[in-house]
Amino acid sequence: THPLPRDSYDAWLSTYRWEQCYGYEYAYAGPLFTHQLSHVWIDFRGIQDAFMRAKGIDYFENSRRATYVQQRYAIENPLKFEGYGEHCWGITASDGPGPGTLKIQGIERTFLDYAGRGVPYGPDDGTLAPWAVVASLPFAPEIVLPAIDFYVHEIKLKQSNPYGFKASFNPTYPGKPGNAFGGWDSPWHFGLNQGPIVLMIENYRSGMLWRLMRGCSYIRKGLLQAGFTGCWLAEADEGHP
Repeated sequence: THPLPRDSYDAWLSTYRWEQCYGYEYAYAGPLFTHQLSHVWIDFRGIQDAFMRAKGIDYFENSRRATYVQQRYAIENPLKFEGYGEHCWGITASDGPGPGTLKIQGIERTFLDYAGRGVPYGPDDGTLAPWAVVASLPFAPEIVLPAIDFYVHEIKLKQSNPYGFKASFNPTYPGKPGNAFGGWDSPWHFGLNQGPIVLMIENYRSGMLWRLMRGCSYIRKGLLQAGFTGCWLAEADEGHP
């Protein structure tokens, strides 16, 4: 009824930060969820807005690169937190063990409560969110599937937990002796985390959510008005949903 003008989306694009991290160039956002939630519903493969046309990639490729930056950051582990590695990563907005400051092995660590943790500029207090790894499954299954296996069988984050993975955990923070990783884990469960796990697994398996939403006239119209072109969007615009 009261549509935003095209220049509103152009103003949004003007806030982007194009950066190079660990050899990957991409539209930067620190928390991993930022690169995921739009993709739960919309198939961005092969469609581009003005910003991505200028960069020669699409948002799907951008999120793939952001996923690899997350893994590379965990491998490099510049702040030397416990547990980080090739198969143990996933830094995003999440619950945490703080607020508080503790000296651990001679290092003063500041731990946060709920915060928008991000890579590579922080904040980072050693807290990881396994759900954010699973939600990257369509982008980079070659690194996500081994990480899921690690979380299930090595750290056992699903053990005695009816809702799947713990929302977040921190191996650096002194925690329960019985934990496989020895640290803190969140006592809470968030539907906002669990939903993308299920939906992105299905997008990886069959593309069902993407296929359904490609047939939504409101989605197509909005993308076209924002200046997106290409691939399935061009076909839909020609009357072939």
